[in-house]
Amino acid sequence: MTDASSAHSASAETVFSCGGLMLADGTFFEGTGFGAPGAAVGEVCFNTAMTGYQEILSDPSYAGQIVAFTFPHIGIVGTNAEDIETVTPAVRGLIVRADAEHPSNYRSLLALDGWLKKHNIPAVAGIDTRALTSLIREKGMPHGVVVNLGGGELDRDTLIKQAKGFAGLEGLDLAKDVTAGQTSKWSEMPWAWGEGYKSEGKPSFRVTVIDYGVKRNILRLLAGLGADITVVPANASTEEVMRHKPHGVLLSNGPGDPAATGVYAIPTIKGVIETGTPVFGICLGHQMLGLALGAKTKKMAQGHHGANHPVKDLTTGKVEIVSMNHGFTVDRDTLPKGVTETHVSLFDNTNCGIAVEGKDVFSVQYHPEASPGPMDSHYLFERFAEAAKKRA
Repeated sequence: MTDASSAHSASAETVFSCGGLMLADGTFFEGTGFGAPGAAVGEVCFNTAMTGYQEILSDPSYAGQIVAFTFPHIGIVGTNAEDIETVTPAVRGLIVRADAEHPSNYRSLLALDGWLKKHNIPAVAGIDTRALTSLIREKGMPHGVVVNLGGGELDRDTLIKQAKGFAGLEGLDLAKDVTAGQTSKWSEMPWAWGEGYKSEGKPSFRVTVIDYGVKRNILRLLAGLGADITVVPANASTEEVMRHKPHGVLLSNGPGDPAATGVYAIPTIKGVIETGTPVFGICLGHQMLGLALGAKTKKMAQGHHGANHPVKDLTTGKVEIVSMNHGFTVDRDTLPKGVTETHVSLFDNTNCGIAVEGKDVFSVQYHPEASPGPMDSHYLFERFAEAAKKRA
């Protein structure tokens, strides 16, 4: 699967190296460690996006995962304080072919290496990411350990035990680890050239966002459309959600197994639907809406991670290029009567959207807010806003 220069059998003697990636099957990719020192275990996935690495690494949906970028040069534009989706990134680790040590961009405040150290994220560079991507395509997303020693011996036996000891994401509720600890308000609107972020001053409708690991750009786009936004924790009850008298409820993105988070989230979602309030679900929110409506979800082999995924809107026949990040999918064969499939992936024909017939209840598997990624799907926020305004 990997050539001798980049992968070695676990049975080989312990060698001196400053970094690497050990997979649970014993495959080892030797490289150069950077970012935070130490080791991190997680599910290894690849992301095909060519831009937006800071937004990706700060997306709460990546909790429990190690991200390998297929684009070879990462860190080119450095990092800044604005292009983040959360202040506390939950990604476990990073893998790149080449780390750009000398970024060049007028907005850059810190090199990627320094940003990773600041957020305690270990990384490794210099490995054959094409070989790793091929391995994931053929065998699925493996469990692995990213290690950055900065010098010294790598104890391969210990690393293999760590990788094998990782329980995986199935059955794991990670939303509880990334959700907000308390209810809060949001007014920041989308970034504008030369202006940065402005605050929304004259809201025209109310939205309650259930935070399973919400990305900031979801909130910004809602604010930009005139929403008075209240963000509530993932475990909020129907009563807590509706206490703010929302004209619409958004089910956010997030990490982990939707069935595990759904143990406490599904009763709330069902309760909200029964009130007749418009509902919009994104990614994990889409999966849990499907579960609340009676469908089932299943784990994917490679998942979808990137900013260049083609999705067809079955209601219009149009094709959108979208940003994706998910390892679970709604099983279309289990969709109940009265629930329509609205979007499908043109990569593998998996479900990417559903809607309840006769109600303003719909969701998509991808990230319509992009950040990074195309803006083809911003219309979904407008559709949700229009439905909410009818109740305002």
